[in-house]
Amino acid sequence: MNTLLGVINWNPDPEIFSIFGIPLRYYGLLWGIGIILGTYMVHCQFKDKKIDEKKFDTLFIYCCLGIILGARLGHCLFYEPEYYLAHLLEMILPVRFLPGGGWKFTGYAGLASHGGTLGLIIALWLYCRKTKMNYLDVLDMIAVATPIVACCIRIANLMNSEIIGKPADVPWAFVFQQVDMLPRHPAQLYEAIAYFILFLIMVYLYKYQDRKLHRGFYFGFCLTYIFTFRFFIELLKENQVGFEDGMTFNMGQWLSIPFVIIGVLCIIYGKKFDRMGNPTEVKRK
Repeated sequence: MNTLLGVINWNPDPEIFSIFGIPLRYYGLLWGIGIILGTYMVHCQFKDKKIDEKKFDTLFIYCCLGIILGARLGHCLFYEPEYYLAHLLEMILPVRFLPGGGWKFTGYAGLASHGGTLGLIIALWLYCRKTKMNYLDVLDMIAVATPIVACCIRIANLMNSEIIGKPADVPWAFVFQQVDMLPRHPAQLYEAIAYFILFLIMVYLYKYQDRKLHRGFYFGFCLTYIFTFRFFIELLKENQVGFEDGMTFNMGQWLSIPFVIIGVLCIIYGKKFDRMGNPTEVKRK
């Protein structure tokens, strides 16, 4: 990376190194860091609320499976359904089958945040059915940790030079040399900063305002903030797939709208949703 006349020339190698032909990429590393940080945040909440440690171990498994499967299926079905419905195994396996036979390891090159969110919500519902915990309590704990995970994922997208912004003449424009030589909005960086700010807000609310907030507030606030920002940041992004070019709103914007609506409902009517799942309360700080 170097800077020339205010433009940042961005051309990092997405692969850090490889072992026996299997590469370690910044994308996978940052996803892993995000999950570790998010796990730590939820674990701290479990300790604060004195919830059985065994339930946390199970929660980690549900979250990982829900996020990864949801994000992968979301990308395949929302953005490239024609290809992946004809190559079903590639939806699940991190490989690309070659036309002449054989295969190539690609990692999960394509994960959609909307699909990951939906997969997580479904996984947590299954988790709560098994553990008898209140659904909104669990959603709230996950919501406190979600922004730092989202921040790491967007930095991963930046390292991959993907989900790029539209051409721009701002002083901090990035030239994504793996794509073209046009100065562009670093939309991934905008999102990463926005999610880190949300993370700081969530930590503040949890530490100093927790007793004043009703069930479902953290979850609703997280959804509303992230997907409202996502709706508007799409105006600065290039469309990810060709069929979006003729749409009034692109796929990311359309998929954001239901999550914003759910978030607002949880903020306003959270107390009325208080009986979702098992009504047993967790300890508020």
